Amino acid sequence: MADHHDPSRVFHGDATRLRSSSRLARLELPRVLELCLSGLAVRSALDVGTGTGVFAEAFVAAGLTVTGVDLAPELLTIARDIVPGAIFLEAGAEDLPCDELAYDLVFLGHVLHEADDPLGVLREARRVARLRVAVLEWPYRDDSQGPPLGHRLRPDAVAELAGLAGFHEVETLELDHMTLYRMTV
Repeated sequence: MADHHDPSRVFHGDATRLRSSSRLARLELPRVLELCLSGLAVRSALDVGTGTGVFAEAFVAAGLTVTGVDLAPELLTIARDIVPGAIFLEAGAEDLPCDELAYDLVFLGHVLHEADDPLGVLREARRVARLRVAVLEWPYRDDSQGPPLGHRLRPDAVAELAGLAGFHEVETLELDHMTLYRMTV
């Protein structure tokens, strides 16, 4: 599968912003981690769009074997320094360098709304996931934090894409600041 990612969508901002205390609070890490892992015996995770490894770090702390992928080499360098217990690879979400069914959990944190081909991203995540794909996104509402409404994904659109990608079930979980979609393979 070819990488169809638009280079202009690669994060080019200040990497320290990705780990600011206000951003980490909005990401609701403990709750997201709990919801990603609940009800399953998860031993391995792929963190797609890992950035500086915020979620990869949380998954490693939970005892998982973790691989993170991202298109930005400078962010991967930071992630490698902060999370030495994970493997980090330069790759796009549309063309994951992974075998089929390689990971119990595939996590996409703020990736789907940035993708040029969201259906292709979900199909690729489905290909490498054994148990679950979890997608953390901005809620579909006008908000001063995050992207403008026109750049956010409607829950019904995510559910439709998930169905087209071959998922059997999609749960939409509204958190305080985010929306988490749990997709069963």
